[in-house]
This record gives sequence, C-alpha cells and structure tokens, in this order.
Amino acid sequence: MNCDFVLNEFEGPLDLLLHLIKKDNIDIYDINLSELTNQYLEYIRSMENMNLDIASEYLVMAAELIEMKSKALLPKSEFDTEDDYEEDPREQLIKRLVNYQNYKELSTKLKDLEENRSEIYTKIPQNLTEYIDKKELLNKYNISIDDLVKAMDQFVVRKDMEKPLSTVITNKEISVAEKSKEIKDILKSKKQVSFYELFNVNTKIEIIVTFLAILELARKKHIILSQENNFENIIIKSSEV
Repeated sequence: MNCDFVLNEFEGPLDLLLHLIKKDNIDIYDINLSELTNQYLEYIRSMENMNLDIASEYLVMAAELIEMKSKALLPKSEFDTEDDYEEDPREQLIKRLVNYQNYKELSTKLKDLEENRSEIYTKIPQNLTEYIDKKELLNKYNISIDDLVKAMDQFVVRKDMEKPLSTVITNKEISVAEKSKEIKDILKSKKQVSFYELFNVNTKIEIIVTFLAILELARKKHIILSQENNFENIIIKSSEV
C-alpha cells in the first residue's frame, strides 16, 4: 500500500474509511468488511513504521473493525434464537459511514453558504433627504395619493356632496389640460393656494376634473404639496421658480 497521505488530512477514522472506499471506487453499500479492515490496519501500520503519532480514536476504530471482522467470520450458532438477534457488523458500519457522509455533505453546504454570506454587507438605512434637490421633490411632507383622497373626502363633506349636485346640462366643457393651465395661472399670481380654494366650482364634473388636474400637475412635478400636520389643510405651491 502506497502511503501518499497522512492522518492530519482526515477529520477522523470514519473520514479515513470513506477515503479508502472512494479510492477503490466502491459503493458504501457494497463494501467488503474484511478487505476494508485489512486496508485500514495496513494504513495504521504504515503510520507506525514512519514513527508518526496516531490519535487514539484511530486505534479505537482499528479495534472495532477487528471485532466486526471477527464476528462476521464466526459461523452462526444453531442455538441462536430470534431473541439473541444482533445486527450484522457490516450493516452497523455501513449505517455509520452513510450518516457520517451525509453529515460531511451538509457541513460543506453550510460552509459554502457561510462563505457566500460573508461576501454580503448590509447597512442601516440612512436619511438622504438633505442630499435631494428640493426642486425635485414632489412634496415636502411625503404627501401621498391617500392624503389627497382624504382631503377630497373632507371637501365632499363640507360641500354636502352626498346630495346630488347641480345636474343642469351646459354646453361648456373643460378638460384636465385646461384646468391644469388654469391652476398654474392662479399659482403665478399667488405664492400658494389652499387645496380647497381650487374647488370653487358648482358641478360634479368640474370637481372631478380639478382633482385630476391636481394629480397630473403633482405627477409632472409642476406643483409642490405640503402639509404642516396630519389632517390639516394641504397647501399647493408652484415648483417653478
């Protein structure tokens, strides 16, 4: 037997046994207990001949293998009964080797995951508001669509819109684009206006168009929406300086 590896290459006697099995391209379930024991003992003797210290766990495994081999070679007594049943030494060793191999494979996977995770760096979220150009802000106080809808609901209550509005049919129609221009013109003459000031209208369709115009101007960042506190009036300013 050529001794081209040393004990410190292995994590224990089971690791050495797995190496001997793989070296001969043998399936764990097809091992020959007698042959495997001979190879293991030959390796241990080679280490002793080289005056290398052998850990006690390797010697314990050598003793266990010799005992297993002896039991396997002993003929079964005709007086043995089912109550005297003892598991085949070879089957015992196979179970130990399979469990150890599964443990090693899982350890390798966990180690790979640990190495991958070590390459990932996390950072606590930072407030970057001070680095943002205020001209680019849609609104100063993070006003959302929900806030605008709530303001609209309050307007409905104030104007008693639960009752039908005037349904007089007129020939005059106004588009969102026209209403947007009207709002921008108002903001040119005033520094700011209240959300409710823009709803100085009488019909339901005009109210809807006004609301859509405000949303469109906010989306295009033509206006800035601000609110000092929750549920207070929303102030609208032009973003164009």
